[in-house]
Amino acid sequence: MEKVLVSGSAGFIGGYLVEELLHRGYEVVGIDNFSKYGRVKKSYDDNPHYSLVEGDCRDIELMARLLEDCDHFIAGAAMIGGISYFHTYAYDLLATNERIIAASCDAAIAAYKSGAGRLRKVTYMSSSMVFESADHWPSHEGQEREVPPPLSSYGFQKLAVEYFARAAWDQYQLPYTIVRPFNCVGTGESRALGDEEILSGNVKLAMSHVVPDLVQKVVKGQDPLHILGSGEQIRHYTYGGDLAKGIVMAMEHPEAKNEDFNLSTAQGTTVLELAEAIWHKIKGADSELRIVNDDPFEYDVQRRVPATEKAKRVLGFEAETTLDDMLDEVIPWIVDAVKAGTI
Repeated sequence: MEKVLVSGSAGFIGGYLVEELLHRGYEVVGIDNFSKYGRVKKSYDDNPHYSLVEGDCRDIELMARLLEDCDHFIAGAAMIGGISYFHTYAYDLLATNERIIAASCDAAIAAYKSGAGRLRKVTYMSSSMVFESADHWPSHEGQEREVPPPLSSYGFQKLAVEYFARAAWDQYQLPYTIVRPFNCVGTGESRALGDEEILSGNVKLAMSHVVPDLVQKVVKGQDPLHILGSGEQIRHYTYGGDLAKGIVMAMEHPEAKNEDFNLSTAQGTTVLELAEAIWHKIKGADSELRIVNDDPFEYDVQRRVPATEKAKRVLGFEAETTLDDMLDEVIPWIVDAVKAGTI
């Protein structure tokens, strides 16, 4: 049985990823320091092929020890949050995440160069935010090195992750694959421990992720509904389960070695279209939606549109879950979470 180390395994995408790996028959070791959500119970906690290490991914010795008998390493650990994070923790996002990726690469290089090492490749979790400064679309793999660097410290650091991956190959021949998830939507995301509450109309938000934020505002009775900016911002909302499949396919596929992939639905949706869909699912098809446009955050990118052809051609990956189906799953979960006070 092949063994995979997943860093940041207790995170939002990490939860979907561990489930997918276990479903495909891998032995999985997760490492997380629970700094974002605290301890969260997962459906696979008692799976005999899963073990969880509470630890800090900046601990090179610990990471190297965990990687000694692993075939793959999915480097997903990072300090991450909604758009409010980009402003509240501008320095920490850069400094903390740089230390995490440097330690992860140091440990992976040591494991790969070891005579007894099994490690075959590192799959790095980057971000759609590397395309933050794009001025034409769709954003294709390679465009991140053709356009100006991201303005936000988070986007800049995610671009640095990709440079770490390529540099570790250039100097140490550590094979890599880079994956860029776009706008994950799913269940399991709770109120982050370090999130700063922000008032949006009459509702305080602590997530700054558009789907759960809009749902909880509607559930809490906000009318008119407040949205950031014009509502014309375009996003490609992609189901967490689809992203997990794409990440594992990229990890497994022989032609993914030393390649990078955008992982996303091909369907673009404006924030206003998303708000309308959420409103009518909760309030009913005949309920009138009234909108108030609030000032946007500085780093609220107006258009994030990926090219998805390469992932389809090389990996055979397509994100097939529709936004309608995503909302049918996510809305009841968020309604329950609002009642429980976890978001």
